[in-house]
Amino acid sequence: MNDKPKQLIYGYARVSTTEQNLDRQLIALRAAGVPDSNIYADKRSGKDFNRPAWKRLVRKLRAGDVLVVKSIDRFGRSYDEIIVEWEWLSRQKKVHLRVLDMPLLDTTAAQGLLAVFIANIVLQILSFVAETERQQIKARQREGIAAARARGVRFGRPKIKLPPEFSAARENYLDRRQSLRSAAQSCGLPQTTFWRSCRK
Repeated sequence: MNDKPKQLIYGYARVSTTEQNLDRQLIALRAAGVPDSNIYADKRSGKDFNRPAWKRLVRKLRAGDVLVVKSIDRFGRSYDEIIVEWEWLSRQKKVHLRVLDMPLLDTTAAQGLLAVFIANIVLQILSFVAETERQQIKARQREGIAAARARGVRFGRPKIKLPPEFSAARENYLDRRQSLRSAAQSCGLPQTTFWRSCRK
């Protein structure tokens, strides 16, 4: 009687923001034979592996199972984190890993030391590229914000236009002739807004 547990195939998809679309990854995972019930997806940054769907998936994985991702940057964006997570899954949990966009990163097909060695080199390179891209995106964001500020674009909450009654209400409040609540009501502002405006 064969008691060997059945090998299951899982898929993982990730985008960085809620506005981005998972469709291309989901189509690729289904085409690779991953059933919908075994696909886990996050809309989170790839800077680390502290993602809810990823954590649920990892708890499901058993030795011999196959985990499929479309590309290494969907797996993660941090060089060190990718290497550590890959090593832990493949060596400690004995899970097979497949990266669809990079056939060399397929531990189900790796045979012998040379194949493993090549896969490890490719992983190192792609992980480095993934992190480099993340850093470049952050740099472009910083440059964009700096350029926008130079053009006079303001970030954060827009300034609240204070009513004409504010000045008198502020003086009354600061001179303790009116309570915070009474002074805020007299000029039609919420107490927190009135208080913050008084501090400014």
